[in-house]
Amino acid sequence: MPLSFEVYPPRSAAREAALHETIRHLAAAGPQFISVTFGAGGSVGGRSLDVLRFIRDETAVEPLAHITCVGNTYAAATGLIREFLDAGILNFLALRGDPPEGADEGDSFLGDLQSAAELVQLIDRVQAAQAPYTEAGVPGLPGAAQVQRRLRAEIAVAAFPNGHPRSRHPNEHIDALLAKEAAGATLAITQLFFHADDYLSFVARSREAGVMMPILPGIMPITSPGRLRRVLELTGEELPRALAFALETESTAEGQAEVGIAHAADLAQAVLAGGAPGIHLYAFNEHDTVLAVLREAGIPTHSLQRNAPR
Repeated sequence: MPLSFEVYPPRSAAREAALHETIRHLAAAGPQFISVTFGAGGSVGGRSLDVLRFIRDETAVEPLAHITCVGNTYAAATGLIREFLDAGILNFLALRGDPPEGADEGDSFLGDLQSAAELVQLIDRVQAAQAPYTEAGVPGLPGAAQVQRRLRAEIAVAAFPNGHPRSRHPNEHIDALLAKEAAGATLAITQLFFHADDYLSFVARSREAGVMMPILPGIMPITSPGRLRRVLELTGEELPRALAFALETESTAEGQAEVGIAHAADLAQAVLAGGAPGIHLYAFNEHDTVLAVLREAGIPTHSLQRNAPR
């Protein structure tokens, strides 16, 4: 059963070793890919590219790079995509992105790329401009080369089970998902949700509308009242009252973690029973919690899946 995880670049060099250890533990669970959110740094790809390279070079798992439209010119986005492709990164999550802090939706903050669908098309065009073949040396035959056809990039996009917070009408988020698929997206990963039916009914409505690509449920273990408040601020989701009450009435951090793990495990079991193609877990750069979710949900983690996201 396909698994995947999301991590983010370390905010300081001191946290890099801890993230590498977390990635090793996550990779040992046999995920199909590990995605890395975008973060600034020394080069265009910055610390994100450093993490992606670590996943590619030190594990047998495919890395997946996040790219956003916000603030990007065509030239800057093209340079970033080329940098990732040149580094051997062949999996992307194309995102529109949120307004910068203090900016409103009507402000000019997006840059040249106005939608994730446009970014999907740009990734496809940038790769198409590369040479279609690569050459690799042949051991024992100096000067000989083996010609290999380049693999095509796989492009994932975001989906919003309860609607995008900036949607102007009830089905706009599904129309946007259709546009992303038409542009070339091959996988959708959902924003977090708190009830299994949020995901299952969204998938049913998306299929009725004509969406064909796999829609992977994104599950986030909520292990403290503070994390819940922060998540609600960022996503605009409605307060899950039962979960909030359970977290607030637990007096210890350990008890709150158990509540969050149990809720996420129940959610994973329910969506898989309803036909979900796999599970994508937001790891918060910490492996113990998400691996505990998989154990409690009874999801096997011992067989390594090397395939790119499809």
